[in-house]
Amino acid sequence: MTEIVPPTRVFQRAREEAEVANQPTPAPQTADAAYRLAFQDLDFLLREDLRPIRFQLELLKPELLLEEAKISSTFVMYGSARIPEPEKADALLAAAATDQQRLVAERLKAKSKYYDEARQLARLCSRVDKGPDGQRHFVVCSGGGPSIMEAANRGACDVGAESIGLNIVLPHEQMPNPYVTPSLSFQFHYFALRKMHFLLRARAVAVFPGGFGTFDEFFELLTLIQTGKVKPLPIILFGRDFWERVVGFEALAEEGVIAKKDLDLFHFVETADEAWRYVCEYYHARDLPVEMCK
Repeated sequence: MTEIVPPTRVFQRAREEAEVANQPTPAPQTADAAYRLAFQDLDFLLREDLRPIRFQLELLKPELLLEEAKISSTFVMYGSARIPEPEKADALLAAAATDQQRLVAERLKAKSKYYDEARQLARLCSRVDKGPDGQRHFVVCSGGGPSIMEAANRGACDVGAESIGLNIVLPHEQMPNPYVTPSLSFQFHYFALRKMHFLLRARAVAVFPGGFGTFDEFFELLTLIQTGKVKPLPIILFGRDFWERVVGFEALAEEGVIAKKDLDLFHFVETADEAWRYVCEYYHARDLPVEMCK
């Protein structure tokens, strides 16, 4: 008896149906917005009532594309969008018109070394081999913008590796930096969903000097680990002098608003080599295969 193989599906695919729906027979009914397929009706999708659906879409799209790209874990890099690369730091000084502007320019120039460190760290973690199942680990992930974010994506590009950029819609357009892999360049409307994607695959986080955005991302991660919502992972702070000047970590413990052991949630470094060595030692101590960190 001949084996009967049933068809894999009986319903038309949504894409095929959409193509038909885009060519309706002209009539008053088909011309009205009510007749559009719901998933093709932009005005409908942007209604206030549909915010939960938009949340779900913004969670799903990057998740599905990252899964298809076989990205199993990421090395997230947070940092300022204002710190120049060393070659451009002198231009800030030259443009300073007041003593205050000159002071700020000098401090930004002093921090420009972290552009090179972010770039080097990205080179190091981007050399990690794929797993036996083709999964990729410690893929560089940044906010997709300029400065420290650009340095992170640029370092991955230096060694021929792909990297992720998680951009955000702002009143003044922030273009993705040119080193983000186009197929891994995502744009978000909701800060909350963007921050979730930063951490879903994160297995190491480097935090460079930065402002409100960097603080927001860094302290949220500390809170998630402190409260047990996220398992501990290596968090590396670049620039002890900067961080201890702008945040009184020890004072928080002395005031009793955090525990002394909470200060062990992060580790200070100055260079990319220190940071990568710390990450490798962190995971080696937890029996991660040696080939993951070379």
